[in-house]
Amino acid sequence: MRKTSLLLLVCIAAVCAFGQTEVSSSLSPSILGVTWAKGAHQIPLARGSVNMTYHGGKIMPTANIAAIFWGTSWGSYSGDKITGIDNYYTGWSNSNYAKASDEYTGTNGQVGATSTYGGHYIDTTAAAGGGNTTTILNEVCKVIPNPDSAGNGYYAVYTDVPRGNAGYCAWHSAGTCGGKTVQFAFFFKLDGDAGCDPGDTSGLHSQGLAALANVSGHELSEARSDPATPGAWYDRSGNENGDKCAWTFNVPSVTFSNGTHWKLQGEWSNAAYNAGTGYPNSAGQRGCLDGH
Repeated sequence: MRKTSLLLLVCIAAVCAFGQTEVSSSLSPSILGVTWAKGAHQIPLARGSVNMTYHGGKIMPTANIAAIFWGTSWGSYSGDKITGIDNYYTGWSNSNYAKASDEYTGTNGQVGATSTYGGHYIDTTAAAGGGNTTTILNEVCKVIPNPDSAGNGYYAVYTDVPRGNAGYCAWHSAGTCGGKTVQFAFFFKLDGDAGCDPGDTSGLHSQGLAALANVSGHELSEARSDPATPGAWYDRSGNENGDKCAWTFNVPSVTFSNGTHWKLQGEWSNAAYNAGTGYPNSAGQRGCLDGH
């Protein structure tokens, strides 16, 4: 959801802090969109227009992506999440799933389905939770000292911090590193986390990777269509395209351009809703696309 209060996130996280005691300052970048855990946020029934509307800002015509794996456990990690995320972002470019969000335009052009993946970085210092955007932005600036100069850099920070009882799985935001605008996102460790689990039964991925893949699609799609203040595309309730189709799935898996398969929620399309060609979200509004 657009412009979620950091105080709200900190309060939600406080009930399960277990060391996650970050307090955001008034200078912290705003949370621009949150993947709420199952049942933590409901799409409201329509009052007036269901569709997202344009709010005058930029979009991301392309995304130059890098993943950051932050936390002490990543140094000895031997599972499938690092290689899986590499395959995920490599296959995202020009996938039909990416094309589900390419109808949106802004002051700098139109969202495009082409992206580049610059690989991953591993930082084995102790990771923080998601209660402070500045902490996550500082990690991005430390690891990526020379971000994309056009402002199309998207840096996904995957921590080894469990969600606990926090009400959200991930979020995206925007800030600056060395005067250059960056889009960045935060992800909890979601292994064994029923509240953030898409229920992938394909056997192709570990549960933890499948959970990260689904919320990664939510956050990157929102960053592309609604990247920064003053905002581009969201509805009258502040819901971005990922929010409007959260935790709804049309098919068991979608196929990316590199042949990998993922169980992913849909993304909202105004055009599909207007034409009646989308599948229904949790409120029964038929505007979700997954590019299957």
